[in-house]
Formats: sequence, structure tokens, C-alpha cells
Amino acid sequence: MATKKEQEIKKGEERLENVESALSKTELWIEEHQKLIYGIIAAVIIIAGVIWGLKALNDRKDRNASKEIFTAQKYFEKESYEAALNGDGNYLGFTEVYDQYKSTKTGKLAAYYAGISYMKLGKYQEAIDYLNKFNGKDDILAPMALGAIGDCYMELDNTNEAAAYYEKAANKSKNDFTGPMFLTKAGMTYEILGDYAKALNCYKTIKADYPLSNEAFEISKNIANMEEKLK
Repeated sequence: MATKKEQEIKKGEERLENVESALSKTELWIEEHQKLIYGIIAAVIIIAGVIWGLKALNDRKDRNASKEIFTAQKYFEKESYEAALNGDGNYLGFTEVYDQYKSTKTGKLAAYYAGISYMKLGKYQEAIDYLNKFNGKDDILAPMALGAIGDCYMELDNTNEAAAYYEKAANKSKNDFTGPMFLTKAGMTYEILGDYAKALNCYKTIKADYPLSNEAFEISKNIANMEEKLK
């Protein structure tokens, strides 16, 4: 009868044989599929190269866009919105910067500026079109763009859409600046619509989530008014 030590040695040898067998099968599989493996590796390298190349190209385009947008921003600051939008014959306006560089961050920023410029000129549908092209992720600009769309809809007497966009703006980034500001606008718009329950919810959210904001200081009055109307 084999001793315990001999049994352990035998088990160890069996495990070693199993490992060797598995390695042999793996080696055989690799040998049989070498072309496939090399093809996959080559494809991965090519894809990585393409991704890197596209990123480098986009970065270069974004640098060019930043140069192109500079003059339009200066016109915007001077409230020369037509020149900011369409350029001055020597430099591009926001609409052209967007058309040429829409895949870049600066191109998307040009869409935001174009939207605000159209809004300032009273061209509200054009403003909505460009603001919808912005699609930014910035914690301030992204909700500001949505809120501006709400303002445009208010000017177009589409109060329902305005309220919806004010709420979208408030929820896009819950910071102490845009959050309570657009909740207040949403609440006031719901009041115009006669939807006092939704208005009340907006005001209560300001009090609960943004207690230190400027809007929260007098929001209790709004809450009381809505609760009275809901009786």
C-alpha cells in the first residue's frame, strides 16, 4: 500500500501531466491558427493607429478653430451680433466656424455662441436650431444652452416647451447657480400654465436642494402662494 507521501507525489505528477497536456494543446492550437492570430494583432495595431491619427487630426483642427473663433467672440462681446454670426469678410463668424469645425470642441462652442447671437437678434427659431447643435457637457454652459432654448420658446409663446426646457436645464447640472435659477423659471412658467402643483414642486426643490442660493431666500413666499392656490 502506497504511503501518504507517495500518494502526494503521484498526484503532483498527475497534475504536472495535465498541465503539460494543456500546454501542448494550447501550443498546437496556436500553431494551427497562427495566421488568424497575426491577423487579429495586425488589425488591433491598425485600429489603434487610426484612432491615434484621428485624435491628432481633431486636436489640430480644434487649434485652428480656436484661432478662427477669436474675432467672432470679440464681435460678440461688443454686441455686434450680425458680424459675430456671419464674419466681417476677413474673419469667420460663428456659423462658418461651426460648419467647418463641428467635430471639435471649439466648433460646438461656436454653435452655442451662434444660438445666443440669434436669440439677441430676435431670431428665436434659428437660435433654437443652433443651441440644439451645441450638445456640450460643461456644468455651466450645457444647462445655460437648454435654458436659453426655454427662453426662446417663451418668446415664441410656446409655454409648454419653455417649461420643459427650464426643467431640463435645472436637471442637467445641479450646481448652485443654474439649478435654482432654472427651477425658478420653470416654476413661474408652470404658474402661467396654471399647473400649480408642478410650480410648487419646483419651489420646494429649490428650498430643499439649494437652501443657500439667492433664489431660496424668498422661495417660502412662492411655496405659500402655490399651496394657497391648491386648496
